[in-house]
Amino acid sequence: MELNQAEIITALVTPFDSQNHLDLTVLKHLTKHLVQTGSQGFVIGGTTGETPTLTHAEKLTLYQKFSQFVPADLPVIAGCGTNNTQATLEFINEVAQIERIDYALVVVPYYNKPDQDGMKAHFEYLNEHSKLPIIIYNIPGRTGVKMEKETIVELAQLEKIVGIKQCGPLEDLHYILEKTEDFVVFTGEDAQALAAKELGATGVISVAAHIYGKEMTKMYRLLATGEVAKAKSLQEKLLPKMQALFMYPSPSPVKAVLKAQGFAVGGLRLPLLALNKEKKANLAQALGLAKDALEHELSLELEVK
Repeated sequence: MELNQAEIITALVTPFDSQNHLDLTVLKHLTKHLVQTGSQGFVIGGTTGETPTLTHAEKLTLYQKFSQFVPADLPVIAGCGTNNTQATLEFINEVAQIERIDYALVVVPYYNKPDQDGMKAHFEYLNEHSKLPIIIYNIPGRTGVKMEKETIVELAQLEKIVGIKQCGPLEDLHYILEKTEDFVVFTGEDAQALAAKELGATGVISVAAHIYGKEMTKMYRLLATGEVAKAKSLQEKLLPKMQALFMYPSPSPVKAVLKAQGFAVGGLRLPLLALNKEKKANLAQALGLAKDALEHELSLELEVK
Protein backbone atom coordinates (compact mmCIF):
# COMPACT_ATOMS: atom_id res chain seq x y z
CA MET A 1 0.00 0.00 0.00
CA GLU A 2 1.29 3.45 -0.92
CA LEU A 3 1.66 5.97 1.88
CA ASN A 4 -0.95 8.24 0.30
CA GLN A 5 -3.48 5.40 0.54
CA ALA A 6 -2.87 4.57 4.20
CA GLU A 7 -5.69 6.33 6.04
CA ILE A 8 -5.03 4.97 9.53
CA ILE A 9 -1.42 4.71 10.65
CA THR A 10 -0.91 3.60 14.22
CA ALA A 11 1.88 5.17 16.26
CA LEU A 12 2.88 2.05 18.16
CA VAL A 13 3.58 1.69 21.84
CA THR A 14 6.80 -0.07 22.79
CA PRO A 15 6.10 -3.12 24.96
CA PHE A 16 8.44 -3.81 27.88
CA ASP A 17 8.81 -7.00 29.87
CA SER A 18 8.98 -7.28 33.67
CA GLN A 19 12.65 -6.21 33.58
CA ASN A 20 11.77 -3.14 31.50
CA HIS A 21 13.48 -4.58 28.42
CA LEU A 22 11.98 -4.59 24.92
CA ASP A 23 9.34 -7.29 24.54
CA LEU A 24 9.31 -8.05 20.84
CA THR A 25 7.04 -11.07 21.18
CA VAL A 26 4.26 -8.88 22.55
CA LEU A 27 4.93 -6.29 19.85
CA LYS A 28 4.51 -8.94 17.16
CA HIS A 29 1.22 -10.11 18.70
CA LEU A 30 -0.07 -6.55 19.06
CA THR A 31 0.91 -5.63 15.49
CA LYS A 32 -1.02 -8.60 14.11
CA HIS A 33 -4.08 -7.52 16.10
CA LEU A 34 -3.81 -3.93 14.87
CA VAL A 35 -3.60 -5.02 11.24
CA GLN A 36 -6.74 -7.06 11.78
CA THR A 37 -8.55 -4.08 13.28
CA GLY A 38 -7.76 -1.57 10.56
CA SER A 39 -4.21 -0.24 10.83
CA GLN A 40 -2.82 0.37 7.34
CA GLY A 41 0.68 1.40 8.36
CA PHE A 42 2.79 2.06 11.42
CA VAL A 43 5.04 4.58 13.10
CA ILE A 44 7.62 2.68 15.13
CA GLY A 45 9.76 4.58 17.60
CA GLY A 46 7.60 7.68 17.81
CA THR A 47 6.38 9.65 20.81
CA THR A 48 3.91 6.89 21.73
CA GLY A 49 6.78 4.42 21.57
CA GLU A 50 8.62 6.26 24.37
CA THR A 51 11.54 6.87 22.04
CA PRO A 52 13.32 9.40 24.29
CA THR A 53 13.92 6.58 26.77
CA LEU A 54 15.25 4.07 24.23
CA THR A 55 18.98 3.69 23.68
CA HIS A 56 20.49 3.89 20.21
CA ALA A 57 20.98 0.11 20.22
CA GLU A 58 17.41 -0.51 21.38
CA LYS A 59 16.00 1.63 18.58
CA LEU A 60 17.95 -0.31 15.97
CA THR A 61 16.88 -3.63 17.48
CA LEU A 62 13.26 -2.48 17.62
CA TYR A 63 13.27 -1.36 13.98
CA GLN A 64 15.11 -4.42 12.71
CA LYS A 65 12.83 -6.90 14.46
CA PHE A 66 9.65 -5.01 13.65
CA SER A 67 10.57 -4.96 9.98
CA GLN A 68 10.65 -8.75 10.01
CA PHE A 69 7.05 -9.28 11.06
CA VAL A 70 5.07 -6.27 9.82
CA PRO A 71 3.15 -7.17 6.63
CA ALA A 72 5.24 -6.37 3.56
CA ASP A 73 2.56 -4.24 1.91
CA LEU A 74 2.14 -1.75 4.76
CA PRO A 75 4.25 1.43 5.04
CA VAL A 76 6.62 1.64 8.00
CA ILE A 77 7.76 5.01 9.35
CA ALA A 78 10.64 5.05 11.85
CA GLY A 79 11.22 7.81 14.35
CA CYS A 80 14.64 9.33 13.61
CA GLY A 81 14.50 12.99 14.61
CA THR A 82 16.54 14.76 17.27
CA ASN A 83 17.50 18.38 17.99
CA ASN A 84 20.95 17.73 16.51
CA THR A 85 20.91 17.95 12.71
CA GLN A 86 24.04 15.90 12.08
CA ALA A 87 23.07 13.22 14.58
CA THR A 88 19.64 13.01 12.98
CA LEU A 89 21.16 12.52 9.54
CA GLU A 90 23.54 9.84 10.76
CA PHE A 91 20.72 7.93 12.43
CA ILE A 92 18.43 8.22 9.40
CA ASN A 93 21.12 6.75 7.17
CA GLU A 94 21.80 3.97 9.65
CA VAL A 95 18.10 3.12 9.78
CA ALA A 96 17.94 3.28 5.98
CA GLN A 97 19.97 0.08 5.89
CA ILE A 98 17.01 -1.81 7.40
CA GLU A 99 15.14 -3.20 4.42
CA ARG A 100 11.53 -2.67 5.50
CA ILE A 101 11.84 0.86 6.87
CA ASP A 102 10.22 3.10 4.26
CA TYR A 103 10.27 6.60 5.77
CA ALA A 104 11.94 8.61 8.51
CA LEU A 105 9.74 10.61 10.87
CA VAL A 106 11.71 13.73 11.78
CA VAL A 107 10.42 16.00 14.51
CA VAL A 108 10.90 19.75 14.31
CA PRO A 109 14.00 20.35 16.49
CA TYR A 110 13.06 20.77 20.14
CA TYR A 111 14.78 22.55 23.05
CA ASN A 112 17.19 24.55 20.84
CA LYS A 113 14.15 26.64 19.77
CA PRO A 114 15.25 27.41 16.18
CA ASP A 115 13.43 30.12 14.23
CA GLN A 116 11.80 29.40 10.87
CA ASP A 117 15.08 29.87 9.01
CA GLY A 118 16.79 27.38 11.31
CA MET A 119 13.99 24.85 10.84
CA LYS A 120 14.25 25.23 7.07
CA ALA A 121 18.01 24.81 7.14
CA HIS A 122 17.66 21.67 9.28
CA PHE A 123 15.29 19.98 6.83
CA GLU A 124 17.09 21.27 3.74
CA TYR A 125 20.29 19.67 4.99
CA LEU A 126 18.50 16.39 5.67
CA ASN A 127 16.83 16.54 2.27
CA GLU A 128 20.24 16.87 0.59
CA HIS A 129 21.90 13.98 2.39
CA SER A 130 19.19 11.58 3.64
CA LYS A 131 18.90 8.06 2.25
CA LEU A 132 15.23 7.86 3.29
CA PRO A 133 12.25 10.02 2.35
CA ILE A 134 11.28 12.24 5.27
CA ILE A 135 7.99 12.98 7.01
CA ILE A 136 8.05 16.17 9.08
CA TYR A 137 6.59 15.88 12.58
CA ASN A 138 5.25 19.30 13.61
CA ILE A 139 4.11 19.14 17.24
CA PRO A 140 4.54 22.49 19.00
CA GLY A 141 3.12 21.21 22.28
CA ARG A 142 6.14 18.95 22.70
CA THR A 143 8.91 20.81 20.89
CA GLY A 144 8.35 24.31 22.23
CA VAL A 145 8.44 25.74 18.70
CA LYS A 146 5.96 25.79 15.83
CA MET A 147 6.85 25.28 12.21
CA GLU A 148 4.62 27.77 10.44
CA LYS A 149 2.40 26.65 7.60
CA GLU A 150 4.31 28.78 5.09
CA THR A 151 7.57 27.06 6.06
CA ILE A 152 5.95 23.66 5.62
CA VAL A 153 4.75 24.59 2.13
CA GLU A 154 8.26 25.68 1.16
CA LEU A 155 9.80 22.46 2.45
CA ALA A 156 7.16 20.39 0.67
CA GLN A 157 8.81 21.37 -2.63
CA LEU A 158 11.96 19.42 -1.72
CA GLU A 159 12.45 15.96 -3.20
CA LYS A 160 12.96 14.00 0.01
CA ILE A 161 10.37 15.87 2.11
CA VAL A 162 7.31 13.82 1.18
CA GLY A 163 4.80 14.41 3.94
CA ILE A 164 3.90 15.72 7.37
CA LYS A 165 2.36 14.65 10.64
CA GLN A 166 0.70 17.92 11.56
CA CYS A 167 -0.48 18.67 15.09
CA GLY A 168 -2.20 22.01 15.24
CA PRO A 169 -5.24 23.99 14.07
CA LEU A 170 -7.30 22.66 11.21
CA GLU A 171 -6.86 26.04 9.53
CA ASP A 172 -3.14 25.36 9.18
CA LEU A 173 -3.75 21.85 7.89
CA HIS A 174 -6.19 23.19 5.31
CA TYR A 175 -3.63 25.80 4.16
CA ILE A 176 -0.99 23.08 3.70
CA LEU A 177 -3.39 20.95 1.68
CA GLU A 178 -4.39 23.91 -0.51
CA LYS A 179 -0.82 25.00 -1.23
CA THR A 180 0.89 21.66 -1.91
CA GLU A 181 0.72 18.88 -4.49
CA ASP A 182 1.86 15.28 -4.12
CA PHE A 183 2.54 15.96 -0.44
CA VAL A 184 1.11 13.46 2.05
CA VAL A 185 -0.65 15.16 4.95
CA PHE A 186 -1.70 13.38 8.13
CA THR A 187 -3.23 14.91 11.20
CA GLY A 188 -1.51 13.79 14.38
CA GLU A 189 -4.63 14.59 16.40
CA ASP A 190 -7.11 11.73 16.82
CA ALA A 191 -9.87 14.22 17.53
CA GLN A 192 -9.34 15.68 14.04
CA ALA A 193 -9.43 12.34 12.24
CA LEU A 194 -12.72 12.95 10.44
CA ALA A 195 -12.43 16.71 9.91
CA ALA A 196 -8.92 16.38 8.48
CA LYS A 197 -10.09 13.67 6.08
CA GLU A 198 -12.98 15.84 4.95
CA LEU A 199 -10.51 18.63 4.19
CA GLY A 200 -8.48 16.29 1.98
CA ALA A 201 -5.84 14.87 4.30
CA THR A 202 -4.70 11.31 3.70
CA GLY A 203 -5.75 10.35 7.21
CA VAL A 204 -4.48 10.19 10.78
CA ILE A 205 -1.38 9.00 12.57
CA SER A 206 -3.18 7.67 15.58
CA VAL A 207 -2.86 6.55 19.17
CA ALA A 208 -6.56 5.73 19.52
CA ALA A 209 -6.31 3.16 16.71
CA HIS A 210 -4.68 0.83 19.23
CA ILE A 211 -8.13 0.59 20.83
CA TYR A 212 -10.68 1.87 18.34
CA GLY A 213 -9.25 0.80 14.99
CA LYS A 214 -12.43 -0.93 13.85
CA GLU A 215 -14.57 2.11 14.61
CA MET A 216 -12.17 4.52 12.94
CA THR A 217 -12.05 2.31 9.85
CA LYS A 218 -15.85 2.24 9.77
CA MET A 219 -15.95 6.03 10.12
CA TYR A 220 -13.71 6.51 7.10
CA ARG A 221 -15.71 3.99 5.08
CA LEU A 222 -18.93 5.84 5.88
CA LEU A 223 -17.33 9.07 4.72
CA ALA A 224 -16.09 7.45 1.51
CA THR A 225 -19.56 6.18 0.66
CA GLY A 226 -21.18 9.57 1.25
CA GLU A 227 -22.79 8.67 4.57
CA VAL A 228 -21.42 11.82 6.16
CA ALA A 229 -24.02 12.14 8.91
CA LYS A 230 -23.31 8.60 10.11
CA ALA A 231 -19.58 9.21 9.99
CA LYS A 232 -19.99 12.37 12.08
CA SER A 233 -22.19 10.57 14.56
CA LEU A 234 -19.53 7.91 15.05
CA GLN A 235 -16.82 10.56 15.43
CA GLU A 236 -18.92 12.29 18.10
CA LYS A 237 -19.13 9.02 20.04
CA LEU A 238 -15.40 8.41 19.66
CA LEU A 239 -14.32 11.93 20.56
CA PRO A 240 -14.59 11.75 24.37
CA LYS A 241 -12.90 8.35 24.35
CA MET A 242 -10.05 9.64 22.17
CA GLN A 243 -9.65 12.58 24.55
CA ALA A 244 -9.64 10.23 27.54
CA LEU A 245 -6.58 8.46 26.12
CA PHE A 246 -4.67 11.71 26.66
CA MET A 247 -5.99 12.63 30.11
CA TYR A 248 -2.67 11.50 31.57
CA PRO A 249 0.78 11.60 29.94
CA SER A 250 0.70 9.43 26.83
CA PRO A 251 1.17 6.52 26.40
CA SER A 252 0.21 5.65 29.99
CA PRO A 253 -3.56 5.58 29.29
CA VAL A 254 -3.36 3.52 26.11
CA LYS A 255 -0.95 1.07 27.75
CA ALA A 256 -3.36 0.66 30.68
CA VAL A 257 -6.20 -0.16 28.29
CA LEU A 258 -4.08 -2.55 26.23
CA LYS A 259 -3.08 -4.43 29.37
CA ALA A 260 -6.76 -4.73 30.33
CA GLN A 261 -7.38 -6.15 26.87
CA GLY A 262 -4.81 -8.87 27.49
CA PHE A 263 -1.76 -7.38 25.76
CA ALA A 264 1.18 -7.57 28.15
CA VAL A 265 2.73 -4.28 27.03
CA GLY A 266 4.32 -3.71 30.43
CA GLY A 267 4.91 -0.44 32.22
CA LEU A 268 6.54 2.81 31.21
CA ARG A 269 10.06 4.08 31.53
CA LEU A 270 10.86 7.04 33.75
CA PRO A 271 10.14 9.88 33.80
CA LEU A 272 6.69 8.54 32.82
CA LEU A 273 4.73 6.37 35.23
CA ALA A 274 2.12 3.68 34.74
CA LEU A 275 -1.33 4.66 35.98
CA ASN A 276 -2.08 3.94 39.61
CA LYS A 277 -5.41 2.54 40.80
CA GLU A 278 -7.06 5.94 41.16
CA LYS A 279 -6.00 7.09 37.70
CA LYS A 280 -7.12 3.80 36.16
CA ALA A 281 -10.53 4.30 37.76
CA ASN A 282 -10.73 7.86 36.38
CA LEU A 283 -9.73 6.65 32.92
CA ALA A 284 -12.23 3.79 33.04
CA GLN A 285 -15.05 6.21 33.88
CA ALA A 286 -14.00 8.54 31.06
CA LEU A 287 -14.15 5.57 28.68
CA GLY A 288 -17.63 4.65 29.95
CA LEU A 289 -16.48 1.57 31.86
CA ALA A 290 -16.83 0.31 35.39
CA LYS A 291 -14.28 1.82 37.80
CA ASP A 292 -12.35 -1.43 38.17
CA ALA A 293 -12.45 -2.37 34.48
CA LEU A 294 -8.77 -1.62 33.92
CA GLU A 295 -7.49 -3.41 37.00
CA HIS A 296 -7.08 -6.84 35.42
CA GLU A 297 -6.08 -8.41 32.10
CA LEU A 298 -9.58 -9.19 30.90
CA SER A 299 -9.43 -9.20 27.10
CA LEU A 300 -11.71 -6.19 27.51
CA GLU A 301 -13.83 -5.14 24.54
CA LEU A 302 -14.29 -1.38 24.06
CA GLU A 303 -16.46 -1.30 20.95
CA VAL A 304 -18.30 1.92 20.13
CA LYS A 305 -21.66 1.32 18.52
